[in-house]
Amino acid sequence: MSITTAERVRERVNPLEMANSKGGKRSVLLLCGDYMEDYEAMVPFQALLAFGVSVDAACPGKKSGDVCPTAVHQSTGHQTYSETRGHNFALNATFDEIDPSKYDGLVIPGGRAPEYLAMNDSVIDLVRKFSNSGKTIASICHGQLILAAADVVKGRKCTAYPPVKPVLIAAGASWIEPETMAACVVDGNIITGATYEGHPEFIRLFLKALGGTITGSDKRILFLCGDYMEDYEVAVPFQSLQALECHVDAVCPKKKAGDSCPTAVHDFEGDQTYSEKPGHNFTLTANFESVDVSGYDALVVPGGRAPEYLALNENVIALVKDFMEAKKPVASICHGQQILAAAGVLKGKKCTAYPAVKLNVLLAGASWLEPDPINRCFTDGNLVSGAAWPGHPEFISQLMALLGIQVLF
Repeated sequence: MSITTAERVRERVNPLEMANSKGGKRSVLLLCGDYMEDYEAMVPFQALLAFGVSVDAACPGKKSGDVCPTAVHQSTGHQTYSETRGHNFALNATFDEIDPSKYDGLVIPGGRAPEYLAMNDSVIDLVRKFSNSGKTIASICHGQLILAAADVVKGRKCTAYPPVKPVLIAAGASWIEPETMAACVVDGNIITGATYEGHPEFIRLFLKALGGTITGSDKRILFLCGDYMEDYEVAVPFQSLQALECHVDAVCPKKKAGDSCPTAVHDFEGDQTYSEKPGHNFTLTANFESVDVSGYDALVVPGGRAPEYLALNENVIALVKDFMEAKKPVASICHGQQILAAAGVLKGKKCTAYPAVKLNVLLAGASWLEPDPINRCFTDGNLVSGAAWPGHPEFISQLMALLGIQVLF
C-alpha cells in the first residue's frame, strides 16, 4: 500500500495497518500494575505500536479503559532511587479476558508493581503459560521478581536492577551482573534488562525475537531539548529511534553532552488543562554549539514548557530554519510547534498541535488541522506534527515513513 503525503495530511494513518501491508502483524501483552515505572510501561508500549505490533495492556482487577498510576524512578545520588508520581497509564484490555494463546510475547515493566503482582496467582499462572509455550518474555528492572515467583528462571541467565539479585539467585537463576544500567541479557525465550536505560536494546531484542527485521536504519536524528520539556515527548521517540538502530543525539542551548534537562509530566486528569508533575532527568548526548545540520537526517522537537523559552533563542530559530530549508524531516509535537511558529517555517503548511497552540500556528500562516482525537498526527511535505504524547505511535510511524525506516515481519 502506498500512502502519499497528501493522503497522510487528510486522514489519520494507522501504523498497524501500515505494518500489516508490509507483511505481517504480531500481538503482545503488556503486564501492568499500579506504580509500575513510568518509562518502563509507556516506552515499549508506544514503540511497539509505532513499529506495527499490536499491544494489549492489562492489569489484574482492572478492565479496558481503567488507568494505572505510574512511578518515576531515577538515581539522584542517594543510596537508592527516588520516586515521584508519573503519568496515568490507560489500559486497553481487560485482564480477566486475556487468552495467552493469542499473543506472541509478553512484556513485564518494573517499578513497584511487580512486588505485589508476584503474589497474584492469576499473574503467576499467566507467566507460566507464556513460558511453557516457549513464547518470548521480556522483563525489565524489578519485573524479574515476577519471573522468580513464577519459577521460570531456574538455570537461566538473567540480569535485573541489582537489588533483585538475591531473589533471582534464590530462584535458581544464573545472575549476570549488569556492567551498566543499560545491560540486557538473552537466554532462550527470556529477555531481561537492568533498567529503562537499556530500552533501545531491550526493545530491539524483543522485535528480533518476534521475527522483526529493521531496514533503512542508517539515520542520524537530532532532538532539540530544553528544561521542562514533556517527559514522554522526549524519551519515547528518542529511545524508539535508538531501538531502530538510528544514531540519536539530544542537545540543549547552553548545555553540553552529559548534562541533563529536568522534564515535566503533563497529564490529562479531568481539569480544564493538563496537570504538571516533575519527571525524569533526561541526559543530553551532544553539545548544542557543535551541531552541524548537514550531519543529521531529521529533527525532532518535543513539547512541554521548554518551547516557550526556546522559541526566543536566535540560535534555536536558525537551527530549525536550516532543517526546514534543507527539506529534511522535522517532527514536532504538542507545544513544540511554538518554536516552528517563531521560526516562520509554518506558512502554507498544514499543521496540528496541542489545541492551546492553535493561535501560534494560525498566526504563523499555517492551515490548522483539528486534533480530534488528541492523538492525531499529520504529515505535510517534510513536516510531521502531532497534538500530544498519546499520538506517539503515529508520530514515530510517520517520521519513520519520511526517513524510509521499516520494521518487517
